[in-house]
Amino acid sequence: MKNQRIAVIGAGHMAGAMIGGMVRSKLLAPKNIIAARRSPDALAELQRKWGVKTSTDNKKAACEADIVILAVKPQMAKKVLEELSGSIRADQLVISVMAGVTTAAINAGLRVPCPVVRAMPNTPCLVDAGATAICAGEHAEDKDLAKAEAVFGAVGLVVTLPESALDAVTGLSGSGPVYIYMAIEAMIDGGVKMGIPRAIAAKLAAQTVYGAAKLVIETGKHPAVLKDEVTTPGGTAITAIHVLESKGLRSVLIDGVEAATKRSTELSKLFAQ
Repeated sequence: MKNQRIAVIGAGHMAGAMIGGMVRSKLLAPKNIIAARRSPDALAELQRKWGVKTSTDNKKAACEADIVILAVKPQMAKKVLEELSGSIRADQLVISVMAGVTTAAINAGLRVPCPVVRAMPNTPCLVDAGATAICAGEHAEDKDLAKAEAVFGAVGLVVTLPESALDAVTGLSGSGPVYIYMAIEAMIDGGVKMGIPRAIAAKLAAQTVYGAAKLVIETGKHPAVLKDEVTTPGGTAITAIHVLESKGLRSVLIDGVEAATKRSTELSKLFAQ
């Protein structure tokens, strides 16, 4: 990757996180990264913060790169793909973070059989704690997946799945931070209700969620095992568990993941029309 040149088309918040991760991890030198978007002010901020090259010309930026990252909003996909068609070469790797836009649709829009890797990251990439799933398009090889894994590995965890699983990933980890924010917010309100100042309740709730997640990751234990380890007979935890189970906490979360997955599938079909 050291000698690769990357163009990031649509350098918004998520793309900015990826650029920051690549620079901080020294995956690439800033001079090898070019960020492209319409806003000169936003580009100036990226240049000031990370020292990367910038451009308001998507085609020019793409032509100069070995790897092109498409980070525009899905509703802009057709316009951007049409703009770049004729400029993307068959030997360029295209990495897409556009939700709901398939690798086949990207190849069709660009009108070239270049390797395409599709990715579904989430917003914790902004703090190098992202969860990203990647999948290979028809023309992508293992070496292309390895390059995409290096890019997203700079901002968190990366897993490889078939493209058919990407909608489910959107429902689980893509939308997942929202579920956790709601849980943290509810825990804060619970603490406030029971007399804890809101600022302190916020710190305790956020740290509790962070610590619990870290225990799952670092111990490798099933969450149910960790739950049982702190659930003593007749104690506070089992009392709370009883209430949460009676209110359907787990069913609600499962239903939420399912609903988000189905919506992602619907949006994919809308783009294909």
